[in-house]
Amino acid sequence: MRILPAIDLLDGKCVRLRQGRFDDVTVYSGDPAGMAAKWRDMGAEGLHLVDLDGAREGRPVNREAIKAIVDTAEIPIEIGGGVRSVQVASEYLDLGASQVILGTAAIENPDLVMAAADLFPDRILVGLDVKNGKPATRGWLETASCDPIELARKFANMGAAGIIYTDISRDGMLEGANIDGLRHFAEQLDIPVTASGGVTSVDDVLAIASLEPVGVNSIIIGKALYDGALDLKEALRAVKG
Repeated sequence: MRILPAIDLLDGKCVRLRQGRFDDVTVYSGDPAGMAAKWRDMGAEGLHLVDLDGAREGRPVNREAIKAIVDTAEIPIEIGGGVRSVQVASEYLDLGASQVILGTAAIENPDLVMAAADLFPDRILVGLDVKNGKPATRGWLETASCDPIELARKFANMGAAGIIYTDISRDGMLEGANIDGLRHFAEQLDIPVTASGGVTSVDDVLAIASLEPVGVNSIIIGKALYDGALDLKEALRAVKG
């Protein structure tokens, strides 16, 4: 079970959004690379990095900050936000990302998942951000009509290395993770699942870790780390027993 601190980039700064709303932003650092180094030094084995401007605009925006983070972190980094082509995925992998996340592009153009996964085996993840039971797209500003579980199965068959499952209703709210929803999602799939959204306490971490037998292998934690509600070292100790 891996714990991945989240670094969300907006205007070159490290921020968190409440429920994905761009009008409800908290800025935590003007030095995202320094934040990456902090999480690394505290024992993080990987980072979850999202270009929020990129997700909204459909193209990479915070390239300079992303390069600084990759150059500094020295641990595996998965990158998403605005990855809408094989070319951009390739650029991020060349930059040093360990894996690239397809979100909106995967839902609107599923063939892209297959093409990218064929070119970069084990390095393409799909982010399914679920809002009221439906996948959200374009920086969580829109929703699709398809079923998230059926989508995840399709992406697994296309070669995706894993699914990042985010419950938007819990994201940034510090109200706890949706364990039942996560369990139901993971049980329907034969592909690794990363849990995201609402992880607030060691109890949340332990509850998610208990789902490892059904395929949940990673936990993304954001606001709880930045606000001090959850200590990264304590969370790491919990999953390592």
